[in-house]
Amino acid sequence: MPLRLWLIILMTAFVFTVCGAVSIGSADISMGQVWQIIWHKLSFSSLSATQIDPVVEAIILEIRLPRVLLAGIVGAALAGCGVIFQGILRNPLADPYILGVSSGAAVGAVIALLTGWGSILFGIWNVPFFSFLFALIALGLVLRLSHVGSGMRTHTLILAGVVIQAFFGAVLTFMLSQSAERMMEIQFWLMGSVALRDWSHALIIFPVVLVGLFSAWLFSRELDLFALGERSAHYLGVSVYRIRLVLLIFASLVTGAAVAVSGTIGFVGLVVPHMMRMIAGPNHRLLLPVSILAGAIFLIWADTLARLVLDPRELPIGVITAFVGAPFFAWLLRRHSRE
Repeated sequence: MPLRLWLIILMTAFVFTVCGAVSIGSADISMGQVWQIIWHKLSFSSLSATQIDPVVEAIILEIRLPRVLLAGIVGAALAGCGVIFQGILRNPLADPYILGVSSGAAVGAVIALLTGWGSILFGIWNVPFFSFLFALIALGLVLRLSHVGSGMRTHTLILAGVVIQAFFGAVLTFMLSQSAERMMEIQFWLMGSVALRDWSHALIIFPVVLVGLFSAWLFSRELDLFALGERSAHYLGVSVYRIRLVLLIFASLVTGAAVAVSGTIGFVGLVVPHMMRMIAGPNHRLLLPVSILAGAIFLIWADTLARLVLDPRELPIGVITAFVGAPFFAWLLRRHSRE
């Protein structure tokens, strides 16, 4: 199936997913009202203000829609980065958190939550700022550790990621042990959530995700050649070290931005790329955009379930993605073992 047809199908599914998720909640709002208000807001409708319930409009435009779109952006970011990491590292177990970026981001977030540093200067962006900053620090440490001589080997890169992940994990555990009174708040953030987020969060990370993933998509040919091995890719004209470094930076920056606003949400970047690779094939020019859209759709429905399962309480999204992702990954592991 050509890329254009895939995009039409998935974009249609994405639009209906957004409208469906926005209409679901404690307040009874029909999909027709959602379409009507969004259409009117885009100035495509001639409805007068008296024909629109201001309460319903506020619920849709100020509470549900920004949250749903943010979930879609985070899902797209994690799925796209999963494709990139699996392609560069030629490792089916690779996901956006494999290089320790998520642990670094989590440490930054916990530091901000416990100390309040920068709260006057950054306001509501205090936690995302420290999270993103420490994600960059983790990436820098991984790249420094994995740089051997004039190159960077795949296994060295993965081992460096394991080391940094373990180090920041230990720091995180220590900080949690010293803050029993705020442990629940921190644990909830670590398991992932887009609750209490507004338009500013979505609008800030959207350019980072868009630029990072589009830039990576331009290297689709190189990602295809990486599957043949480093030596073969080099003989076919790929500057292996430079391209890998560029793609690692793009993917890690996008991952850091996603973790900064949503916490760590597992399995999206691991499961969605595998599902779409089974359906659409291994060609990264097609695989990357379809995985991005599928990841957005998947996380929007996961967030919707997180809102509904224990209503009026709310589950972390990571719980839902783990319930869906773990059985799928177990099946995938058994399938590959038999092959």
